[in-house]
Amino acid sequence: MTSPILAKGQNVPLPDDVIHIDVVIGWTESEIEVDASALLLGADGKVRSDADFVFYNQPESPDGSVRFLGTSATAEGTQARIAIDLSAVPEPVHTVALVGSVGVGTFGDLGKLALRVVDAAGHSLAEYTTADATTESAFVFGEVYRRGGAWKVRAVGQGWESGLAGLATDFGVDVDDDAESSDTPPSSGEPVAPAAVATPNGQKPARTRGVRTAKRTLKKAKPIEFELAELDSWQPARLFSVVVGGGDEQERRATSALVATMQAVRPFARAVCARMGAPAGTFEGYVEVQYELGESKVIPDAVLKMSRGSRVWTAMLEVKTGNGKLRRDQLENYLDVARKKKYDAVVSLSNDVPAGPGELPVEVDRRKLAKVALRHLSWAEVAHEARMLLSHGGIDDGLQAWILSEFVRYLEHPRSGVTEFVDMGRHWVAVRDAVTAGILRAGDQKAVTVADKWASLSRHLALRLTAALGVTVKHILPRRHNSDPAARSAAFVERLAADGTFEAVLRIPDTAGDLVVVADLRTNRIRCRTTLDAPNEGTAGRRLSWLLRQLADAPGDVQVEAVFSERGNEACEHLARVRADPKVLTVGRTGAIVSFSLEQAFPMGNRRSGTAASFIASVTSATDTFYGSVVQPLRGWVPAAPKQSETPTDPADA
Repeated sequence: MTSPILAKGQNVPLPDDVIHIDVVIGWTESEIEVDASALLLGADGKVRSDADFVFYNQPESPDGSVRFLGTSATAEGTQARIAIDLSAVPEPVHTVALVGSVGVGTFGDLGKLALRVVDAAGHSLAEYTTADATTESAFVFGEVYRRGGAWKVRAVGQGWESGLAGLATDFGVDVDDDAESSDTPPSSGEPVAPAAVATPNGQKPARTRGVRTAKRTLKKAKPIEFELAELDSWQPARLFSVVVGGGDEQERRATSALVATMQAVRPFARAVCARMGAPAGTFEGYVEVQYELGESKVIPDAVLKMSRGSRVWTAMLEVKTGNGKLRRDQLENYLDVARKKKYDAVVSLSNDVPAGPGELPVEVDRRKLAKVALRHLSWAEVAHEARMLLSHGGIDDGLQAWILSEFVRYLEHPRSGVTEFVDMGRHWVAVRDAVTAGILRAGDQKAVTVADKWASLSRHLALRLTAALGVTVKHILPRRHNSDPAARSAAFVERLAADGTFEAVLRIPDTAGDLVVVADLRTNRIRCRTTLDAPNEGTAGRRLSWLLRQLADAPGDVQVEAVFSERGNEACEHLARVRADPKVLTVGRTGAIVSFSLEQAFPMGNRRSGTAASFIASVTSATDTFYGSVVQPLRGWVPAAPKQSETPTDPADA
């Protein structure tokens, strides 16, 4: 069933049986960050109190009916997600306004803006898309509102130039962003509560300031360091032992280590639970809880709870390590129990890295997802969240930093059963050999399986770079491939059959160009390249010198291609030769250089799995090496500021 496409001002009723919805706000074509928020409005169009403003510093309404779930990268750009429990929205609230703001730039810089409302099973209920924004820094995307006891969605598409603070003020929120305030910023995930002062005679405290919209500055603590060892061979005791028995014991130990770390390190618990769709709050975890289902017992590996006021979010967790595979019947049993217990989600955690965000490694009966969400996490995502916090801030307590570093140390040990992405699947060798022999055809089902593995590997590369760099790296796919996994796999196989290559495009913020990774199975080479615009002024020689200065430490075997303004006029040489004689790229060429393309080739591993001489290891190593030596030093051309005229403008000076 196709969801309604709304025009500005149109509305559509929500189905009567829908209780939980997610509102997804998306934007494309820019690295500008949008701060999404929701406001619970009364009949007068104003909030009842500052607590009705739900955003990054106050991620949940007091009743738990509206929750800000954070932002995430997609193949189309970036999206923010807000969850609404329609059954819990208080009666005095008539409308939930869904808004966004930008601190730098305008909404006109963001390209296409989209609002999508989905149910608990991920089915789209309404969509609104616009590209009409221009100079606005605040924007109302749409509204979820009551009419006659039923809920509706309206597309609004109205903007103004006041930013987040001004937007909130217009809806009745008391904002205080006084830079001189002595209040200490809250810990991760905690709201900024209005301050109060005591009053005489037991009167109610008077509020002296409102909600603070300024973002919290992340702090970075150093883990505990051990310095008294007499020899380098001395090893400090492990917090989490890797001495394990069989597969069941391995899973229990990994589950316990994860839950214990989440309880000790709240920012880590918040980061992991946010990927599951949980609200901010106080985390508690319990292992091997038993439930009755008919005449049998159901025992998930853990039960996770997030509490905030009277609202408690609960999920059942199923964990697999090593080569353990998730089973449909097991997950469906958990969904049945979760529905009866009125839990919010069932979460699977394994070494499977789905090809795209939101995709599940195991298909289940979608009817069971009407009231319970099914989410999947890979161990790779868990490890990346931990590394992000340790490397790029978010933990200001040394003991918590040590505990989290010990957890990462545990995950990295081979006996933990946790792997990131090390296996291309059992059909890899057959498909690789068919490509080499030239007999692979687009209809080969084995190739479809391998294509899905390539998509998973591409996403894994983006996750690794995100953790290493502290910025959100995106795996870029055509829009139809992002929403249609079958079409994506078919396109990958068609290209593999045609020219023997897989390709992944990684977009890294603040770099001069995308990082493109090409695996050529016919030549057994991994090729990494990036393309950047040349300066739009100066001679060809000056434009080339600008590039060479930035590549002072790059390897000499990097290929440098100069593309000239005259169609079909390009020149390509190795960097070592260009350094020795820059004219080899410009002599005899006509027109101006408009862009440069840089490419480096690496040997390709052939083994399907493992950490040495494997295909995955060669792709990962090539990507890391090319980024560090070529992409990272590059900066896009920035023209000089315009110069003032030397002609006097003051008659007295003349």
